Amino acid sequence: MPASGDPRPCSIADALAIVGEKHSLLVLREVCLGNGRFDQLVRNIGAPRDVLATRLRRLVDAGVLEKHVYSERPQRFEYRPTKAGLELEPVLMTLMAWGDRHLRKDDDRPMVIEHDCGNELVPAVTCTACGGEIHHEDLKARPQSPGWSVKGPTT
Repeated sequence: MPASGDPRPCSIADALAIVGEKHSLLVLREVCLGNGRFDQLVRNIGAPRDVLATRLRRLVDAGVLEKHVYSERPQRFEYRPTKAGLELEPVLMTLMAWGDRHLRKDDDRPMVIEHDCGNELVPAVTCTACGGEIHHEDLKARPQSPGWSVKGPTT
C-alpha cells in the first residue's frame, strides 16, 4: 500500500528525472544532430557552461550519452548518444512536430527533418501489435502498482 502523500509510481516521472531538467533534451537534440562537442553545445543551446557540464555528466551517468576523446592534447571530449539516447530521438521528433503545429506558423518552422524515403518526417505513435495510430480515445490504463487505481491510491 502506498504511504499517505507518496506520488504515483510512474515511468514518466522516472524518465523526467533524467531528461526533464532544463537543457537536457536540447543537449540530446544537438548530439543527435551530430553536434557533440562542448563548444558546439554551448553555442547551439545557449546554456551556461557550468549548467551544461552538469547536464552532460548526468546524461552520461544515466547511460543516455557516451563520452569519446577526440583530442589528446589538450584532452577534449565529444558526446554521442547511446542506444538508450537514440531511443529518445522519436520523442524529440514528436515534441518538435507538436511545437510546429501549436507554437509556430507553417512558414516559420526552424527545422524540417526528412526521412530516408526523401519525404518530410511526420512522426506518429503507433501500436506495435496492430500498426494502428494511437488516439486518446483508444487507450485504457491498467495500473500495475499495488495499492493504485487509475484514480489514485486505493485506500
